[in-house]
Amino acid sequence: MSEATQGSTVHVHYTGRTEDGTVFDSSADRDPLSFELGSGRVIPGFESAVEGMQIGDEKTVTIPSTDAYGPRRDELIHEVGREQLPPDLSPEVGQHLHLRTPDGQTMQVQVVEVGDESIALDANHPLAGKDLTFEIELVGVE
Repeated sequence: MSEATQGSTVHVHYTGRTEDGTVFDSSADRDPLSFELGSGRVIPGFESAVEGMQIGDEKTVTIPSTDAYGPRRDELIHEVGREQLPPDLSPEVGQHLHLRTPDGQTMQVQVVEVGDESIALDANHPLAGKDLTFEIELVGVE
């Protein structure tokens, strides 16, 4: 099988860029990304772009934020009292922290504001609200 169809495992090389051209991820200099089409393991727009490609095909696609990491959501910004932070933590704007949720999951947040009594944490994905452009090359299908 040389065409990428639902249920097939695909192997792709890619470079992802934000709207200003900044590369945020790439498989250059490493093994291709492998995933099963239809598994939901990658963002929906990327999966749709790969479907129907033939081995050796290359394409550039722009994926709107709604088919990537979704819109930025203000309700995902939370204020946390400094007393809830580890005593040895000196938070700074832009710093990334890992928090454990009540159900044991770990999530990454970014410090967006630091005050005397509290800090504000943004739990949005760093690429939320951004249209993304990918250069994709299909190198294998199983």
